[in-house]
Amino acid sequence: MSVASLAMYASPAPIAQATRLFWQALGTRIRSLGLQAPQALDEAIRYDEAWLRSDLLFAQTCGYPYVRKLRGQVRLVATPVYGLPGCDGPLKCSFIVVNANSPFETIADLRGKRAAINEPGSNSGYNLFRHLVAPHAINGRFFSSVIETGGHLASIDAVTHGTADVASIDCVTFGNTLRFSPDRVAGVRVLAETAKGPGLPFITAASNPLSNLSILRQALAETISDPDLADVTDTLSLRDIALLDDADYEALADLDREAARHGYPEIA
Repeated sequence: MSVASLAMYASPAPIAQATRLFWQALGTRIRSLGLQAPQALDEAIRYDEAWLRSDLLFAQTCGYPYVRKLRGQVRLVATPVYGLPGCDGPLKCSFIVVNANSPFETIADLRGKRAAINEPGSNSGYNLFRHLVAPHAINGRFFSSVIETGGHLASIDAVTHGTADVASIDCVTFGNTLRFSPDRVAGVRVLAETAKGPGLPFITAASNPLSNLSILRQALAETISDPDLADVTDTLSLRDIALLDDADYEALADLDREAARHGYPEIA
């Protein structure tokens, strides 16, 4: 049996529940089109362990891991279009957040302060953040310290509670949290936005034939547009899909290289 995993946007609780309902509908539609699909998402597997499974039918990855290590090993299915602030079709940015009571007004004001990142492999929490800061770095440094929190919500908490001064938060995560868990973001404010780049793509195993890819795309488009699922897709702020290719995602690698040209290959 194949594997399906949708673990990139898994909180707050209404998002998690809507994601399960979305997969139930999508899986049913995939099966109706003649392709086997699991009845439920695999929520036990780590989000990144699913990506390179040979039996992967459907998952969502981050664009930065895609350009760094997944190209040629997975097929791009589609890129979701979310209807949240910071999104522009399939493109999205990150929000640079600081404590709500902090005096910071510009990125330059953050020199020598403490940064929180979710993980170095993240596009929204690291790659876009580094690209924004790079022009301000001197001799490869800008911050006094950098902590790795393991997740966007933990980075928000770090800024709220004063463990860090700034973090870069995926605009979809921020929007979902603002809608369904507003107290979680009440202690921060948005200082700036990063550059936009292609969002988190849906993927399937490279071994899946093109005929299966067509089924997945058809099922996705029909599920998102199904009026009977309007409540589910509204909860997810999921509006449509875009069919981007590998060349479109090269823009994220360009941001990586641009930061390196500024002498800022890592957040420091």
